[in-house]
Amino acid sequence: MDAESLLLSLELASGSGQGLSPDRRASLLTSLTLVKRDYRYNRVLFWGRILGVVADYYIAQGLSENQLAPRKTLYSLNCVEWSLLPPATEEMAAQTAVVKGRFMGDPSHEYEHTELQRVNEGDKAFEEEVVVQIKEETRLVSVIDQIDKAVAIIPRGALFKTPFGPIHINRTFEGLPLSEAKKLSSYFHFREPVELRNKTLLEKASLDPSLDFMDSLEHDIPKGSWSVQMERGNALVVLRSLLWPGLTFYHTPNTKSYGYVYVGTGEKNIDLPFML
Repeated sequence: MDAESLLLSLELASGSGQGLSPDRRASLLTSLTLVKRDYRYNRVLFWGRILGVVADYYIAQGLSENQLAPRKTLYSLNCVEWSLLPPATEEMAAQTAVVKGRFMGDPSHEYEHTELQRVNEGDKAFEEEVVVQIKEETRLVSVIDQIDKAVAIIPRGALFKTPFGPIHINRTFEGLPLSEAKKLSSYFHFREPVELRNKTLLEKASLDPSLDFMDSLEHDIPKGSWSVQMERGNALVVLRSLLWPGLTFYHTPNTKSYGYVYVGTGEKNIDLPFML
């Protein structure tokens, strides 16, 4: 959710029962304005909060003028002081995949994982147990990246693609009509497309290249991983992810108001395919 409309956005997304105290909201309003100025971001989004055992991680992201350019991610433990996280890599994802359970809330905390490694000594080869240490900060980077790729979403038409390539905010976007706001096909993943590249030319023929340049939620796997609900007398549409519990997206039909926030433990619901 956009930091500039933080208070309204938090109010609209509060139906999931997770909110922020008044002092945290005030701290975020001030500190995120400074983050935008100091880092010279085009926009700053309040991404959400990952709940830890000792402390919680508050996450923000900075966007450049090209809205689909890699986002810069920052975290804070007190909503005042922010630290920049390194970019996510495939090596980080593989390294942290073995870590299970809750976050501790301490970036310097190290998880220990025992794995078998093949060792060669002359003509002999054998396996021995090696203890690998994984920093929680590395896990934090990887989990945020996974959530971004899987469930960060925007409504169709909120961004547009110029003929030269860059993706910009669509200043003429006035919101989705109520009839369209109820459909999963009206929402896109807020990242570079993956499935779109696999579509045939016939399937792409009906798409508007300036608007339909991202992957739709309509074909997400597993099918049924999104809950779509109308709230406040059909004045608000809310999408909740069942794959990453804690992700809430809201949109007020016929207005520019939309956004998403994640408040959860940072754990994926791997049992979802068996629950549907």
